[in-house]
Amino acid sequence: MRRLLLVLLMTLPTPLHAQGGPPGPPGPPLSLRFGERVYERRWSGPHQHEFTPPGQEDLSRWTDMVTINTYPGVRDGEGLAEVANQVLATYTRNDGRVLRTASVPRSAAGPAEHLIVALFPRPESIEAVFARFRLADGRGMAVIVSHRIHGRAAGAAMQAWLETNGAAVERRLMALQDIPSPRLLEPGGP
Repeated sequence: MRRLLLVLLMTLPTPLHAQGGPPGPPGPPLSLRFGERVYERRWSGPHQHEFTPPGQEDLSRWTDMVTINTYPGVRDGEGLAEVANQVLATYTRNDGRVLRTASVPRSAAGPAEHLIVALFPRPESIEAVFARFRLADGRGMAVIVSHRIHGRAAGAAMQAWLETNGAAVERRLMALQDIPSPRLLEPGGP
């Protein structure tokens, strides 16, 4: 299995990557904690916000990023599932290799949530993406944790990183509660 994953990682085609466009002003200072690291907002668009840790301010060379996408039109579990499915289809159309999907059913403790784990190989790098879709303050959002390894032969390094860190990143992401509110992030928010 290990050898198969390595071969798969090294032969995947390059995806089209939807970056948030040219860097815009990030807005008021805002940070979040993921694991043991603090991530600071580096870029914001109307419904997308990118955070990197100190030392990774250059958005063309980052290795660790948390992105928050807000979906102001999504107000319920059905709409959230639809968005998660649309993102899954977009990842696949853009040569993303989906490694795992999961859903946490609605319960008395909270609304349903969805997870997509995917890889995006490129000629000069490979990126692992862990995307959690959730409702917060009655609005849809995705919290996306990404790890990128630069270099032409990044497949083996990514395989090792995923074996060592993948399960822990997923657990931390699904347990993360201290996330900026969509109301705070959206245009016109407080």
